[in-house]
Amino acid sequence: MSDVPRTPRDARRNERLKQGSRAARDVNPQAPRPPQQPRRPPPVLGSVGGGTSDEPAVSLNRRAIERLDAGHVWIYSSDVAGVGPTVNGGGVVHLVDGRGWFVGKAFYGEKSQIAVRLLTREDEPVDQDFFRRRLSQALSLREATAPDPDKRRAARIVHGEADLLPGLVVDRYADCLSVQTLIEATDARRELFASMLQDLLHPRAIVERNDAKVRAYEGLPLRKGLLAGVSPGPVEFLEGEVKLVADLLEGQKTGAFLDQAENRIEAGRYAHGRALDCFTYGGAFALQLARRADSVKAVDISDTAAAQGREAATRSGTGKVEFVVANAFDLLRKEAETGERYDTVVLDPPAFTKGRTSIDAALRGYKEINLRAFQMLARGGVLVTCSCSFHVDDALFEKTVLEAAADARRTVQVVERRGASRDHPSLLGVPETRYLKCLILRVP
Repeated sequence: MSDVPRTPRDARRNERLKQGSRAARDVNPQAPRPPQQPRRPPPVLGSVGGGTSDEPAVSLNRRAIERLDAGHVWIYSSDVAGVGPTVNGGGVVHLVDGRGWFVGKAFYGEKSQIAVRLLTREDEPVDQDFFRRRLSQALSLREATAPDPDKRRAARIVHGEADLLPGLVVDRYADCLSVQTLIEATDARRELFASMLQDLLHPRAIVERNDAKVRAYEGLPLRKGLLAGVSPGPVEFLEGEVKLVADLLEGQKTGAFLDQAENRIEAGRYAHGRALDCFTYGGAFALQLARRADSVKAVDISDTAAAQGREAATRSGTGKVEFVVANAFDLLRKEAETGERYDTVVLDPPAFTKGRTSIDAALRGYKEINLRAFQMLARGGVLVTCSCSFHVDDALFEKTVLEAAADARRTVQVVERRGASRDHPSLLGVPETRYLKCLILRVP
């Protein structure tokens, strides 16, 4: 048989036979070993040339590179292979792979588990002009999707990572702005962003709401106050045709829950007959239901929420809404057991889980409230059911709602599958930016 290899596989086999098998070398340590190829040393951080600016370098491991290639924009500290000597928390860094090739530019977080938040995949300067362009692009999207030239409504005009401005949230309430700078990098630049927003939008006031608990993970203090302009006081704005008021310094989040605004308006479109709004908080869903329903019962465990809801109902000129202080779980179970019937039900609970370890408990909670809602829905009734738990994804939430419908022996039509309002865009490849689920269902 000829020793001439006929395929690359034969050639590799012949080479192994020349060197001796691993087993043979173990038995005879004197057997010659193949020469080892010299390993290429890792890049010296900070010495990678060819960039557009002098940002220090951060090297990423293979898993981080694969994550970026898949479309994500976050890299955890465990996937950072090396940090240059001049890298500081809150600074802009340029990213390199294990060979020293440029990957992108990012904010670097020294204290956060999310060490890298991508800003751009291009080798471009990250300076004031860069941030102004990003702000202008975010504003252009809102002007295209929901123009509001008279500034009478509320909208999110910067949505953090989804607008490629990680850690920055800006909400507009009529002619006032509420700003959150949630990471080291944006917090260090909050005055810069406030100045740019003042130039671009000319608001009456800019308030910072940096009392969000997430800042603690970044090692940042909690604070709130005025960044520019005069104290705004209660700010009145429109949501559809309903008048609402936000306290930008004391209200929830940046003053109100804006991610549900379009879902609330849409719920009002389907509302009819006798309506029930559970976990109502300030009554925004209830007021939209009242535009078409004959009567609305709005339920929340908070006396403050009930008081805010009554005030909002008075301002909107509707006497159809009854605000009830009660535990929504208890009320749903009691009314289902006593045979109460509603034509419209809204379930908008707070997040039932903040992590993977409590998903099962969250699913039990979602199933319970949806089961009771299906039991109380009259024929032809509409259920608007929501979840803002990121760890319960669309498929799992829909499966849980289906199980509740099956237990209630109800057949259900899906009228709409919805998410957050269009001013809360998400990034393809970053599931964390898509958290809100809203199903509009009908029992025929």
